[in-house]
Amino acid sequence: MTDHDDVRDLLAAWAFGALEAAEQRLVPPHLAECESCAAEAERLRAAVRLLDGPPTEPAQPAPNGVPASFDALLTRARRARPAPHPVAGHAAPYAAAVTGLRALLPETAGRWSTPVVHDWDVHATVAHLLAADEHLALRLGIGARVPGARIDEDTDWAEAWERRTAEVIAHEYGRTPEETAADWSAQAAALLGTPYAHDLELAAGTTLSMGVRLPVTEHFLVRAFEAWIHTDDIGRALGLAVPPPPGEHLGRLVGLAVRILDGALGTEAPPVLFAIRGGQAWVLGSQSDPVAAELTLDPVDFCLLVGGRYAPDAVPRNATGDAAAVRNVLERAASLSWL
Repeated sequence: MTDHDDVRDLLAAWAFGALEAAEQRLVPPHLAECESCAAEAERLRAAVRLLDGPPTEPAQPAPNGVPASFDALLTRARRARPAPHPVAGHAAPYAAAVTGLRALLPETAGRWSTPVVHDWDVHATVAHLLAADEHLALRLGIGARVPGARIDEDTDWAEAWERRTAEVIAHEYGRTPEETAADWSAQAAALLGTPYAHDLELAAGTTLSMGVRLPVTEHFLVRAFEAWIHTDDIGRALGLAVPPPPGEHLGRLVGLAVRILDGALGTEAPPVLFAIRGGQAWVLGSQSDPVAAELTLDPVDFCLLVGGRYAPDAVPRNATGDAAAVRNVLERAASLSWL
């Protein structure tokens, strides 16, 4: 490997100020001589500034040790809109979700072993996100941060997904939680620093990830969806309220989930008029038969249902008409979860 290749592999860590002393001596001189690496380094540094948002005052702890203004810190971090090189609209929900998790992670100090979801603690959940973002990162030309990464074209994606998550979690348990979080943050910054996060025309091209061929714009939304769901998981485990995505971003996540759900239902399912409270409505299922039922869900509840955080019979809803048709939609939505 050449010095050029070595430096490009270190640029994300450089952007986060996480280089070892020997690496620190290697990178700056190369950036002074190589225009392509310098440009990539600036894109990554801009992405880090985007994730960091404006400086905030330290939160004052409440008597129970939980920051009294943590909700406000999360909200401010999500709404940060720094001037240099903001990402395009299709990547903004992912940038905001990453910002939210990065705002939450300082509160995990000393609590990394807290159970979160499945059989994962906080450390394993962050490791899972490192693995989850990896597949898209590989597709966009970003090197893996954990050894053994591969794209198995002929393997069932769900099986490959679970296997890679297990590998990464096992690997990260041999490192400190802070190292895992730093690598997840660096990989997220690398994704947000790619031209695909800034150029809508480029991101309109499709790629295969998680067994689905979608435009890269949609894959960024999938990554945003998962980052937010797991941030919410961690927040609940720690007793901290994580706000939902901003309205515009939440609308994009709902739209993605509806498109995937409609495709999963197919054209033979009894048609159901599905509405988001205070938002849009769609006819799901057959387009040639009369509507059999109407179903209305809160947007956050719908996303949590698709994310596997609600059982079909437990999600709050308003429904009229054919109960079986409504149940079919709810069960199919819950079955979509891979999180």
